[in-house]
Amino acid sequence: MSEPTLRCDIGFVGAGVMGKNLILNLADNGYRVAAFDLDHQKLEAILAQDAAERGDQPARVVACTSYTELLSKLTSPHLIVLSVPAGKPVDDICHKLIDAGIEADDIVVDTGNSLWTDTVEREKSYEGKFIFFSTAVSGGEEGARFGPSLMPSGDPYAWTRIKPVWQAISAKVDPASGKPIERRIPGQPVTEGEPCATYIGPTGSGHYVKMVHNGIEYADMQLICEAYQVMRDQLDMTPQDISAVFRDWNDGVLNSYLMEISAEVLATADSDTGLPLVDVILDKAGQKGTGLWTAVSSLQLGSPAPSISEAVYARSLSALKSERVKASSILAGPSPQLLSEAEKQTTINALHDALYCAKVCVYGQGFHLMKTAGAEQGWDLNFAEIAKIWRAGCIIRAVFLQSITEAYQRNDELENLLLDPFFAKQISSYQQNWRQAVANASMAGIPVPAMSSALNYYDAYRTAVLPANLLQGQRDFFGAHTFERTDQPKGRSYHVLWSTDERSMTRVK
Repeated sequence: MSEPTLRCDIGFVGAGVMGKNLILNLADNGYRVAAFDLDHQKLEAILAQDAAERGDQPARVVACTSYTELLSKLTSPHLIVLSVPAGKPVDDICHKLIDAGIEADDIVVDTGNSLWTDTVEREKSYEGKFIFFSTAVSGGEEGARFGPSLMPSGDPYAWTRIKPVWQAISAKVDPASGKPIERRIPGQPVTEGEPCATYIGPTGSGHYVKMVHNGIEYADMQLICEAYQVMRDQLDMTPQDISAVFRDWNDGVLNSYLMEISAEVLATADSDTGLPLVDVILDKAGQKGTGLWTAVSSLQLGSPAPSISEAVYARSLSALKSERVKASSILAGPSPQLLSEAEKQTTINALHDALYCAKVCVYGQGFHLMKTAGAEQGWDLNFAEIAKIWRAGCIIRAVFLQSITEAYQRNDELENLLLDPFFAKQISSYQQNWRQAVANASMAGIPVPAMSSALNYYDAYRTAVLPANLLQGQRDFFGAHTFERTDQPKGRSYHVLWSTDERSMTRVK
């Protein structure tokens, strides 16, 4: 391969599905990329696609055979992007770059789904050797190619160098409507509109925000699946019928990428059998861990995210396929109820409102979790900006995020999304149908764990006095755990001497 006359702007390690598309996205936006992958065939595929797309223009991508060659192709100081699996591969490559001669003012950007605490440790570990920076990427294969949502965090100086690159390749949004500006034509990137890339904060914060994004994604997908199952099992609707309902919903407040693709999946026939594709897909859901990480973090921080946790549990339950098949012939449920066409339509309308209200609660849980983590870690998170960059490019992109952006623009100290006047009024208007939808599903014996947990979250959050007073009494009785009194200053702890006849009370501190 002949030596290029020009040095490259960006080095790139990892030419898998996401890496390949990010490389071509960078090239579309005028950046010359030096790429490396242990699988040289992947590099050849990128070179072939670049040649086909650029026509008679100079090569935009250069393939490298070693880390040393990669560094030699780049302008200095070096900017190197990694698109490799999270965990050990990231550190392996970092050590190889050190061996190859990377310098202290060079920047290495991890774009994988790394656990945020690993990112924090890596920045410390590589300090003085190079600048370790991270950018969480959402949008899948298509987003990587034509505009993802990017959540960068780390060294502020590094961000000043990376900012123009990330804002160029990210998804764009019409600032007036909040809707994505989409153009999926190689070589013709979207340059107008607001970029879906903003600096999140110190090291680890970007991957934490992406983790919560994925937790919300888990719950959003589960909610749609619950609505699908009610229509399928209680209303006896075909996948095509449900697809038509989802397409209709996608024209209103439930407009989102996930609603759009759900309708598409349900409308697709299997090429081998002619049956609806969804009917030949085994009902065992997989997961890669980010939803689990979100649920664990919510428990650790004491910031409730029950609907996200239920979505994780639902996937785990789906994996118990053989047990569920066995249980289906042993465990009884309610008798089926025949519904009139009018009753079916009423049920569908209730599901629509329930899905919307539950979605509000899921985002309320997710943003509350980020707020709690930010306070814990000293991150000054800008929630209006986070909502903005989720409006396009990412998996949970939805018109709904424009309203969330506006809520945090009205009040950047908002304790919970549910307290925003707009959303409080929306749920007040829709909640009766939400309650009816959950009741209908329960009476029909159809599980709606995310939808019902969101309702329970809402009801618990709006209740001034919860039964935790009895719970504290129980704890004090068996374990002398103490409690506070409603008629005494906060912080004072009391204990009842339960073993005595008079059960006298003593102040502990």
